Amino acid sequence: MSEIKPQSVLPAGGTETRSRRSLFFKYFATLFVAAVVPLSLGAVVEASFGYRDQRRQISDVLRVEARSAADRIEAFTDGLRDQLGWTVQFPWAQDDDGRHKIDAQRLLQQVPAIASVSLLDETGAERVFVSRLRLNRMRRGIDMSADPAVMGARANKVWYGPLEYQHDSEPYMRIAVAGNLPAAGFAVAEVNLKLIWDVIAGIRIGRTGYAIVVDDSGHLIAHPDISMVLRGRASSADFGPIKHLVGSTSGSAVLTGYRGDPIVALSVHAADVGWTVIAMQPVKEAFAPIRAALWRSAVLIVLGVLIALALAYWRAHRMSGPIKELEEGVQRIGSGQFDHRIKLSSGDELEQLAVSFNEMASELTVSQQKSARINRLKQFLAPQVAELVEHSDGLLEGQRREIVAIFGDLRGFTAFSTRAGPDVIMAVLREYYEAVGAVTTRHEATLIKFAGDGFMLLVNAPVACEKPAKQAVQLAIDLQAAVQSIAGRWCAAGHALGFGIGIAMGPATVGTVGYEGRLDYTAVGSVVNLASRLCSLAKDAQILADSIVARSVADSIPLVSLGEQRIKGYDETLEVFAVAHRNSPAASIGAGPREGKVVTLDA
Repeated sequence: MSEIKPQSVLPAGGTETRSRRSLFFKYFATLFVAAVVPLSLGAVVEASFGYRDQRRQISDVLRVEARSAADRIEAFTDGLRDQLGWTVQFPWAQDDDGRHKIDAQRLLQQVPAIASVSLLDETGAERVFVSRLRLNRMRRGIDMSADPAVMGARANKVWYGPLEYQHDSEPYMRIAVAGNLPAAGFAVAEVNLKLIWDVIAGIRIGRTGYAIVVDDSGHLIAHPDISMVLRGRASSADFGPIKHLVGSTSGSAVLTGYRGDPIVALSVHAADVGWTVIAMQPVKEAFAPIRAALWRSAVLIVLGVLIALALAYWRAHRMSGPIKELEEGVQRIGSGQFDHRIKLSSGDELEQLAVSFNEMASELTVSQQKSARINRLKQFLAPQVAELVEHSDGLLEGQRREIVAIFGDLRGFTAFSTRAGPDVIMAVLREYYEAVGAVTTRHEATLIKFAGDGFMLLVNAPVACEKPAKQAVQLAIDLQAAVQSIAGRWCAAGHALGFGIGIAMGPATVGTVGYEGRLDYTAVGSVVNLASRLCSLAKDAQILADSIVARSVADSIPLVSLGEQRIKGYDETLEVFAVAHRNSPAASIGAGPREGKVVTLDA
């Protein structure tokens, strides 16, 4: 496709060819001179890779320190578990409390973190209690079988209890261990968690980074500053949100610390006890190297940006006029003013865009006019006929062709209309017309007219179909089903209304008739009269057809012969057929409304 070059009109009447300048070239030259793009991209790439590398390095350091602390905590709890396990190796005997007491006292000497220990028999009754702070007890005492510690140890051999603050200060935790033999009973110990401070105090990340330990609820267990731990549950408000935010990410997270300063934090879960070790470092210290690199790039970028701003402002000022004109034109075309045209002579893509918009507006004008004509035609003609009037030539002219005519009307409507009020009559007709229209549209038949409670349809005109008789009979069956489904409600409301259909097939003259102000598409011929007469003879829920239709559908749809019948307007008798379907009154011919029954139609 050759390039279109706009021309300018000279005063002398000649034309001057002007080459189109590329809008891309204009902006490319401007930004190239300003050098903003390479400088900016270089700074962004350096910052992006530098930040990513620094973030990865920080995450690795934090993960190593947090994992190391978590491993040492797990080693601490494993040691407690193993030490408690030594006290429940042997079954309880009759007078064995003294030996177990000695085991418990030895345990307190070997494990300073254990504040007290209770040794229970297999029933969960306390037999020995030894404590650093309270009086010791011996012999069968408190029944602790329902204690969560005993129940947890009984189920899982080892149970770690939740964090507790004694006097809302020092953190404690209960640990329960079950013996390998059921008769060995249980050992339940209270552990002072202040000793975990030794694990956390030794961790230093950079100059000011450190690690803390919290439980699942965000309560502080260990902190390099022991005074933070001794605040008890008051520390949850500071460290609970940190634990929640860090735990919701898969890596390190930047967030606000408990002192209000931004920090980089990463968490590692200690699975045995359900604690979380959080390693953290202030953002200011963590990202100091990348910050220095960004400052070095900033000086060069500022110079480039100043030049670019001046050139971009000058170019944008030159472009603002055409862009505003384009914007105004688009808005007017979008509001439906398709006769509006955009005039630009910028010699670049904007001018070509204006030309494209003008072509689009012209096409929209033609499309709108065509749509308006079709919509006006559909107010008077069937939808298929209206489309053919607009898009086809010759199909609606008078011609002779084979058609299937279908007539249908309500039984008992005249009596109903004399008794019912206007609003009831119109409501019934509206519902009736909607049902007929939906089925007609689905089968792509042509609705010729509505006349009171009756209607006329054509199949195979003006749009041809492959098997018109079969399509027409199936349409009639669906029509009966649709109308009978709503006739039940009419009957329940006291309106004795039925519905009958007549079908005939044969040659007829089809085409448009009328005058300049109104046209109708119709069919003229004996087949139309026959279909109308058959409709008049049909009972409620009955579909009557002539012999041509019966022969055409005999191999696919069953019909019942009603014998030779004399039909008004015909000298000779004609054989009449009824479509055989369940509950259809196919035995005789007659007219009359239903009496309070709903007829179900099946092909």
